[in-house]
Parts: sequence; C-alpha cells; structure tokens
Amino acid sequence: MSLPVIGEAVTNFTAAATSETTVTLSELKGKNVVIYFYPKDSTPGCTTEGQNFRDLYPEFQAANTEIFGISRDGMRAHENFKAKQSFPFELISDKEEDLCKLFDVIKLKKMYGKEHLGIERSTFLIDAEGVLRNEWRKLKVAGHADEVLEAVKAL
Repeated sequence: MSLPVIGEAVTNFTAAATSETTVTLSELKGKNVVIYFYPKDSTPGCTTEGQNFRDLYPEFQAANTEIFGISRDGMRAHENFKAKQSFPFELISDKEEDLCKLFDVIKLKKMYGKEHLGIERSTFLIDAEGVLRNEWRKLKVAGHADEVLEAVKAL
C-alpha cells in the first residue's frame, strides 16, 4: 500500500467500527470522508477533539460528509467512549495499525522523557471520488474541527 498523496485516490480499506459496523472506503463513494486519528480514547485532548467534531456534525452532514475517528483502542473502549460522549459518528479500531501505517501516523513521541511509538494526531479529507484533498498533521485541537469544516465546504 502506498501512502496517500494529496490529489490522488486513497487506497481502499475495510475496517471494523463501533455499532457493529464495517467501514469500507469504496462504499462511501459519493460522500466526502473525514478521518481523524487520535492517540487514545477518553483522554482530555482526544475527548475535546471528538466533541468538536460531534458539535459540528450536523454541518458536516449538510455538506455530504461522513466522519470517522480512528485509534488503536479496542472496540469495547471505543463503544464506551462513543456512548459517554454521544458521538453521532463511528469510531474505527485499528489495533493492528493497518490504517495507521496506510496514513503514516505512527511516530516516535516523547512523554515524561521516555520515547515511544504512538499516533500523531492527524486528519485527512477525502472527497466524494475517493481522492485525498487535504491533510493535517501535528495539529492542535483548538479550532481544528472548524478548519476541517471550512475545507469541506470549499470542495
């Protein structure tokens, strides 16, 4: 699998998601897709990011756009996180890191002076034809969902 490049089609993928669903990119043709990678369920930054996408969800839907959050957490943690935060979108479990590798979001990070491999907070905007239109890497949560919504509206 090759890394997605802006202006090129994203490699098709299928992944398990919350609500006992399966997400297949090719089946979403005709809709824009926002996928955001986040480090861990129920942590402060990840909760805020999800809440921001949740709060803007009606506007994303009005712009023909589906949203999916992705982390390495298991399905039980995802279901709890989704229910507790009332997320109207599905969360994808990527325990095997297949999507993390596809989008190259596993990076060496430092926490408390120790290095570890973790998810770099990143978001990708795929248009209705399956083409990558925008990506945000090393992003800050504040104002990010609004910025993504503006990019969707500009498509």
